[in-house]
Amino acid sequence: MRDYPKPPFDTPEQPVPGRTDAMNPRPDHGEESYKGSGRLEGKVAVITGADSGIGRAVALAYAREGADVVVGYLSETQDAEETGRLVEASGRSCLLFAGDLADPQTCRRIVQEAVDRFGRIDVLVNNAAHQMTFEAIEDIPDEEWERTFAVNISAMFYITKAAVPHMKPGAAIINTASINSDKPNPTLLAYATTKGAIQNFTAGLAQLLGPKGIRANAVAPGPIWTPLIPSTMPADKVESFGASTPMGRPGQPAELAPVYVLLASDEASYVSGATVAVTGGTPII
Repeated sequence: MRDYPKPPFDTPEQPVPGRTDAMNPRPDHGEESYKGSGRLEGKVAVITGADSGIGRAVALAYAREGADVVVGYLSETQDAEETGRLVEASGRSCLLFAGDLADPQTCRRIVQEAVDRFGRIDVLVNNAAHQMTFEAIEDIPDEEWERTFAVNISAMFYITKAAVPHMKPGAAIINTASINSDKPNPTLLAYATTKGAIQNFTAGLAQLLGPKGIRANAVAPGPIWTPLIPSTMPADKVESFGASTPMGRPGQPAELAPVYVLLASDEASYVSGATVAVTGGTPII
């Protein structure tokens, strides 16, 4: 077991959405540790929010398992290009797609470009997310509430709706929920509310798509060390991030990737409608 860093952390605050190379300590995406075994050989995966953090770790793992990858991202070109480099260094093809998923047309366009390039979609990972911290409900601007819902849950609907016609029996959809689905952080009210919606959306989707042979599951991460943290949280929360978990630290993106691989693989052929918690020992209810 790797000896991952524990807080306190001394990492600079960043503008949203944050950059990987500005973080201290630098997140581990599995660059040196993840070894593939052909579990996704020949599959095509679309991953949103794949420029950094959990999305990058999943893209890297999928490529090393044999999948071609579409990397969706907002505007973090430098991070996205590094993810693309990791995918291609693993011997797989990568399509980079930049766009704001708050726009339904952009959601449809990432699906169309994936199909134009690869002909189909076998795995869809809805991972992109937006969050900001507010101490009081009166402080949350209407526009902030609406953007959080647009990026975190409405985009998931639009992308999934567009992708399903291009998915065959055996395909998989994996949605990134959060420990906030069950244990909402009050200072992340908008974000936590969307994560509860994602868990519900996934459970209903699994029932709708079961007859088509398409599986839908969610992953509920606890505190994970990604650029989203220093770019959206106060300095004191960043410094102690993850300290309250039973393991006393935040998770690393690399520690999420194996769960996404399992749920995307044929080995999980009877797993649908589930939420898998990756929380460092903190229970969810």
